[in-house]
Amino acid sequence: MAKPGCQETCGNVGIVYPFGIGRGCYHDKNFEVSCAYSSNPPRPSLVVLQVEVLKTSPDNVRICDWTVAACYFDYTSQAASAFTPMEPYSYSHAENKFIGIGCDIGAYIGELNRTSRSLTRYAGGCVSVCHIPGGRAWSNRTSCSGIRCCQTTFSNDLSNVDLWLTNMSMWSKAMAGSNSNPCSFAIIAEKNFSDFDRFDTTLSGENKTYFYPAILNWAIGNKFCQEARKRSDYACGSNSRCVDSDQGSGYKCRCSQGYRGNPYLQDGCIDINECMDPNNTLCKKGAVCINTYGGYYCASPPGYHSHDSQPEHGCVRDKVKLKAAILVTSGIGIAVVLLILLAVGFWLHRQLEERKKNKLKQKLFKRNGGLLLQQQITSSGKGSVEKTKLYTIEELEKATDNFNASRVLGRGGHGTVYKGMLLDGSIVAIKKSIIVDERQVVTFVNEVFILSQINHRHIVKLLGCCLESEVPLLVYEYVSNSTLSHHLHDRNCESKLSWEKRLRIADEIAGALAYLHTYASPAILHRDIKSSNILLDEHFRAVVSDFGLSRSITHEKTHLTTLVQGTFGYLDPGYFRSGQFTDKSDVYAFGVVLAELLTGEKVICSSRSEASLATHFRLAMKQNYLFEILDKVILDDGQKEEILAVARLAKICLKLGGKKRPTMKEIAADLDQLRRTMEQPSLQRTCQDNCSVSGRSYSYASTSAVTEEYVHEDQDFPKPYGMTT
Repeated sequence: MAKPGCQETCGNVGIVYPFGIGRGCYHDKNFEVSCAYSSNPPRPSLVVLQVEVLKTSPDNVRICDWTVAACYFDYTSQAASAFTPMEPYSYSHAENKFIGIGCDIGAYIGELNRTSRSLTRYAGGCVSVCHIPGGRAWSNRTSCSGIRCCQTTFSNDLSNVDLWLTNMSMWSKAMAGSNSNPCSFAIIAEKNFSDFDRFDTTLSGENKTYFYPAILNWAIGNKFCQEARKRSDYACGSNSRCVDSDQGSGYKCRCSQGYRGNPYLQDGCIDINECMDPNNTLCKKGAVCINTYGGYYCASPPGYHSHDSQPEHGCVRDKVKLKAAILVTSGIGIAVVLLILLAVGFWLHRQLEERKKNKLKQKLFKRNGGLLLQQQITSSGKGSVEKTKLYTIEELEKATDNFNASRVLGRGGHGTVYKGMLLDGSIVAIKKSIIVDERQVVTFVNEVFILSQINHRHIVKLLGCCLESEVPLLVYEYVSNSTLSHHLHDRNCESKLSWEKRLRIADEIAGALAYLHTYASPAILHRDIKSSNILLDEHFRAVVSDFGLSRSITHEKTHLTTLVQGTFGYLDPGYFRSGQFTDKSDVYAFGVVLAELLTGEKVICSSRSEASLATHFRLAMKQNYLFEILDKVILDDGQKEEILAVARLAKICLKLGGKKRPTMKEIAADLDQLRRTMEQPSLQRTCQDNCSVSGRSYSYASTSAVTEEYVHEDQDFPKPYGMTT
């Protein structure tokens, strides 16, 4: 068994834990296996030894070992040595044999000290001959019995192997005649290996690699069981026992008696049901075999008793209690039948409940705009909406503690926003509609469709939605620092928004709206820009939210004709009068937000001479008392020239004629230029005499320069048809 969730095979080879392919799938680096998919079939390799793996098991590993020839051409006595460090692996003495292949050679095997590389243990050796005095030579080999090939066993597992090949030829080249076998081999191969003829001893100097199977034993770590059990990386799972390795260090795991499986997995050792063996003779003469964890016992059936207090010796019929036993057996049978019927009934009930639940989810999906959303996706041809995650109602209930009132972040005209934590630990904002009706379903689907197409750092990110609940739910990224309206107008919140922060917030909002108007395809009109829809994060970074009223519009179209919807104080008078919404209507609402940032006043206030902040601001600009209505924070922090530049920008955004207003792209460019001027004093000095705002030149010399006559600014416009708020 491989580790759960890990690759179980590579080609035709099963990968058994503690071996594994990929990070987290093996016990430690000594058991890491790589899989070469370029081969056909794929071939696994043991990374630490760089050898091909033929089979893995909890006891040993079968590898494809390799060797090269040692060749002698001057027929003098020579020796070749090959040192192979294998720890924590060792060649199994029980499963392998040592083989020498060649003419007139001595082949030896020993174990070296891994630090000093001195011989610590001699393992064995053999001699292979081809020539005898007098010129006679054996040219044919039918087995590995000492002629051209010799083999022997070794008495211990070897982890640091040293192999010798010695040329033992005692004849000169002339006596040997045409000796065509100058090369020899020394290998350790599995015991049933017999393909000796593949090794070519007639090589003419070139090296050639030969592969053959061998069996390696292995152990875990370098500590014995007593000390290993105290370590956090102890490898033995439940229902297993630890066995000290006979390699000198390390340990192995074995399943306890009555269990079998992979002892290196946590639950790898599984109970053996001894009673299931059809040929078992564990219990005799009527005794019933009962399986237990790790064992079994023999029980007497009803109407019998033990032969001699040892049930495994058989049972004797109990005539006195036979009738009672029959009745008990019948009663048990009836009880079992009833239990089965109850279980079937419970299962059927669960199936019916599940079917009802699925039908309700389908009904809610349709009611909450699922079909409309699918229609939007099909008609648009965009795949972004398809990637929006669909959450289950159970996930979102758990994330918000069943929509607890303590989790409420805010309430608006379209719903309530809750703070939630998903199962992966991420914090999100979950918007829950207040009432379900056809108009709000269209608003909900529109917000999903719009936000799924937007990817901008200053526009709130939609993570997913839920259509299976009583009311539709939207899941957004969580923006942690409340709204711009809260920081400007909440009596309990002393404003921390400096002039520099306010100017940066205005620049970020303008950049987001410019993206929607100019760079999104098709263009997107927000239609509800206001300070309560501007979220701020912990660094006071602005994020535009609430796209329930937003609409897509092709760049060729100039306006949308809709029922008047929005928030009093932010509505474009031209839109209010005609019902035609343009990108300049968003510009007007942005101008109101600029006025809020400058004055710190609410948009609608009955205590002012002019209830509307837009009218109040325009009048202050016209009558030249702007600095009397500015927020104290602005007067303390800001430079007069900078404040005037932003005030003029707000002024032209609030022009009653939409065609006279600049585009959001122009506004964003001007605010960005102003911010860069603030950050570079040399540019600021250059700009003090003459700077551009939306293509118009203004002097910073005095506040009288802001005076500009408005035409028909104080006209009362008739109430348009279909006005809603």
